[in-house]
Amino acid sequence: METRVCRLHGQKDLHVETLPLAAPEAGYVLVAIGAGGICGSDLHYYQDGGFGPIRVREPIILGHEAAGTVVELGPDVTGLAVGDRVAISPSHPCGYCKYCDQGLPNHCLNMRFLGSAMRMPHENGLFRDRVAVKAGQCFKVAEGVSIGEAACSEPLSVCLHARSLAGDLAGRKVLVTGSGPIGALCTALAAEAGAAEIVVTDLQDVPLAVAGKMGANRTINVARDPDALAGYAADKGHFDVCFECTAVAPAIRSAIETLHPLGTLVQVGVAGDVTVPLNLIVAKEIVVKGTHRFHPEFAVAVDMINRRAVDVRPIITQTYPLEEALAAFEIAGDRSASVKVQLSFA
Repeated sequence: METRVCRLHGQKDLHVETLPLAAPEAGYVLVAIGAGGICGSDLHYYQDGGFGPIRVREPIILGHEAAGTVVELGPDVTGLAVGDRVAISPSHPCGYCKYCDQGLPNHCLNMRFLGSAMRMPHENGLFRDRVAVKAGQCFKVAEGVSIGEAACSEPLSVCLHARSLAGDLAGRKVLVTGSGPIGALCTALAAEAGAAEIVVTDLQDVPLAVAGKMGANRTINVARDPDALAGYAADKGHFDVCFECTAVAPAIRSAIETLHPLGTLVQVGVAGDVTVPLNLIVAKEIVVKGTHRFHPEFAVAVDMINRRAVDVRPIITQTYPLEEALAAFEIAGDRSASVKVQLSFA
């Protein structure tokens, strides 16, 4: 058997290739991928050859947001059947390191995360027609839910983990800085949790329009209206919680300026070192929390999408066939034109 794959050989060196495909081993199932979302990390790999200290050192199949249909069962698989549509969790902690023992699998010392170049050899991802994955990483998709929606389970899991660190949002005033896929989903989860007010900022109108569909009460284009947040900074701040999804210094500063004393900053966006107004954090006793990946939240995310407790459809702005992967990656890198771009493997 063979399968087509979307494989990166280095910076801007992306190819659709054909590779051999083996039958699934014991405990694995073979999944025909239907849709896969291009994540920010995929973009960094493509545009820059990596991000931070993580570099692409050998060819890697990209993709960690995907869903498809089970087409073959390996030996000893129970609970799944051929024909089941499933969302695939890319997270595979070891289960025995000190952090797994402490109930912190997202910090696993031996994490195998699909589509990641962190380790050598790299962990190949899900952008391929067929892929064998552990049965335990497959979660059933409800009838009536599209395979593209199901492929949004991974970014929704990231946002669920972030929300879990923010405390109860019912009746709270929430700021979301950055309205890419993660910002838009944080907006939806804040609305689902009963936030009283949700304000979302970005530099582009297209993602802000999506944020409006996801539950934002107000959207602000800070490139066009840089002073629009100033009123929220009066009297030591306005917001209870901020989901900071940009990792850029001006947005972090505006978040801290507009959080009221004892407010919570959940840092979702990732970048290199940035300057932060430490004096304001101290003076207002701001609580700063980092958030990293997910693990048990994946099952919750699939359930929410299955029930449409969160409707992810507005964030999917473009879908390209696998053979047009280069075009898909280029449009995914244009924030003025896209939010979540997906590849179709139909």
